[in-house]
Amino acid sequence: MINTLHLNALDPAGREEAIEKAAELLRQGKLVIIPTETVYGLAANALDAQAVSRIFVAKGRPQDNPLIVHISDMAQLDPLVREVPRSARLLAEKFWPGPLTMVMPKSQAVPDVTSGGLDTVAVRMPSHQTARDIIEKSGLPLAAPSANLSGSPSPTTAHRCAQDMDGRVEAIVVDEDSQVGVESTVIALHGEDVLVLRPGAVTPEDLASVLGSEHVSVHSSITAPLQPGEKAESPGMKYKHYAPKAEVTILRGSKEAFAEFAAQQKGKDGVYLLRFEEDGDYGLPSLCYGSQSDPASQAHRLFEALRELDELGAKTVYAHCPEAEGVGLAVYNRLLRAAAFRVIDLD
Repeated sequence: MINTLHLNALDPAGREEAIEKAAELLRQGKLVIIPTETVYGLAANALDAQAVSRIFVAKGRPQDNPLIVHISDMAQLDPLVREVPRSARLLAEKFWPGPLTMVMPKSQAVPDVTSGGLDTVAVRMPSHQTARDIIEKSGLPLAAPSANLSGSPSPTTAHRCAQDMDGRVEAIVVDEDSQVGVESTVIALHGEDVLVLRPGAVTPEDLASVLGSEHVSVHSSITAPLQPGEKAESPGMKYKHYAPKAEVTILRGSKEAFAEFAAQQKGKDGVYLLRFEEDGDYGLPSLCYGSQSDPASQAHRLFEALRELDELGAKTVYAHCPEAEGVGLAVYNRLLRAAAFRVIDLD
């Protein structure tokens, strides 16, 4: 059991001290949870195989699930990769710092444990100022998957990190709640073409605005399971993720069809609805996860709602399906994995 320090970056008087302490621990090969604009991340020195291995142990994460390396400026990118495609530089100019991760051929400096045994490495530059300050102060690229126990909903608050990881890591940097609420978009670069491996706040349409729609495609695993034996090129592709303890099923259909299905569940023990603001509760316990017309609000709220369902004792959850377009594609992808791809078409 580790004595976990809580470093307060919210207090202006103590912010610099918190950042310095976090950086010092990271240089020592320790694990530190840091805030980012997407979700909180469990960070270690990405170039230290022993430190990175501790991430997998702390999370209970499968070793073949690659990690994302976080940098604070472009000068940190070149030592991590064998080449930076032109498309990557164009996208970095537009979306870095921000919630976009790019997969590129890795250099020998990146340990296999960081890349999940792949010959590529996933890299992003977060926009969260505290995250960037910690990276800069440490002088290290940081491997940082979501700071939760593997498979459970990703944490968007320091409080949720503490619930999962107190006693497993050396420190948690306490800062504001994550603004985006779902993990970064991950893309693979193939010459001038990009393949979206995991959707996020940077949408396929955003990518197409830089590269042209003919150069952007979406991996089939975003809306369907990987094929047997198929390798995961990105976090979030292979395993059941983001799931509460309750069994989640997605209901795809109109508000009226959702209401009719909900009415049939009345009186059943432990049944909850995960609904939009525009839906009613239809006489069942329910939680709202944003507006049907505002996918960004769904993304911001989704993981916290899934955790609240556990606290409420939900056994069965029926979630009203979002539109799988724009940021809504990221929300749909996370719900699909939380539901182990259980979907009922109502209309």
